[in-house]
Amino acid sequence: MGINEDNKQEIFWGKGIFNTFKGKDDLDIHYAHFEHSPASPVIVISPGRCESYLKYKETAFELYLSGYSIFIVDHRGQGLSGRMLTNVFKGYVKNFDDYADDLYQFITKIVAPNSGNTLPYLLAHSMGCAITLRMLQLYPNVIQKAALLSPMIAINTGPLPHFLATGLVNLLEKLNQLLSKEPWYFAGQSNYKAKLFRNNPLTHCENRYQAFVDLYQTNNAIQLGGVTIKWLHEAFKARKAIFSNLDKITTPLTLFQGSEDIVVDNKKQNDFCRLLHALSPELIAPTPIIIEGAHHELLFEIDPLREKTLSQILQFFSASPKTSG
Repeated sequence: MGINEDNKQEIFWGKGIFNTFKGKDDLDIHYAHFEHSPASPVIVISPGRCESYLKYKETAFELYLSGYSIFIVDHRGQGLSGRMLTNVFKGYVKNFDDYADDLYQFITKIVAPNSGNTLPYLLAHSMGCAITLRMLQLYPNVIQKAALLSPMIAINTGPLPHFLATGLVNLLEKLNQLLSKEPWYFAGQSNYKAKLFRNNPLTHCENRYQAFVDLYQTNNAIQLGGVTIKWLHEAFKARKAIFSNLDKITTPLTLFQGSEDIVVDNKKQNDFCRLLHALSPELIAPTPIIIEGAHHELLFEIDPLREKTLSQILQFFSASPKTSG
């Protein structure tokens, strides 16, 4: 009787290297590494907000089976990495570019020595895409190509225009600084609590949704609550910086968009593709690759949507690599 898929994943995961490095301000940043072979091409995974590398077991295993070595980082303030506030559930960052500095350190100090003479590829989701774009603008030529999944180029602010949402958050941030040393939650945000699958905005796949709910329930260390006013303030600053520095991007990109995504602003993704393509047509298509019927988490969607996304990522990465020297 053959080993089932879950057991194969567990054996694969058990061979991983799990370690830390010191990020900006000496914070412990955790990561996972799965080596296919010393000569294998490398994919770095930059997860979204709230996520940990522990959530990416299925994806890492499939990428490994496709011939890649895998590195996954837990961004500061989430996953197993160091938290910066007394209340560890609060989604917080001092400066959004601290994420980008960590990612740059991760790639240059941890990943590069294991990448041979080729630059690594980068697969990013949501907030991890905004981090990736800021890193590419601040530190060009450290990766070969990047696939951006449901990028948080801008948060979906609903009926409130971005300029009004930005003004409101700026005002609240000043008030928070005036009245308290502890960053406040934004209205409606709270400590970690598990949410039911019904009406969730992330995925149509109940099994994958329940799997990561169970993961967070059994791993208290990776639990994270809602966002602080400060985090939102930094996210809005990052959106402005991304659009203001399009000319700094020199890395080929592909952008995947879920047609039913209500977490991030799909219109801003469209704007990003159009503007960057007009500036440097060789770097990106003028429109995103739209995954019809998909919610926000493309790699945790139902099989047909997930497989469509994954196959196109691998096609994008499959071109001949350029040397890093």
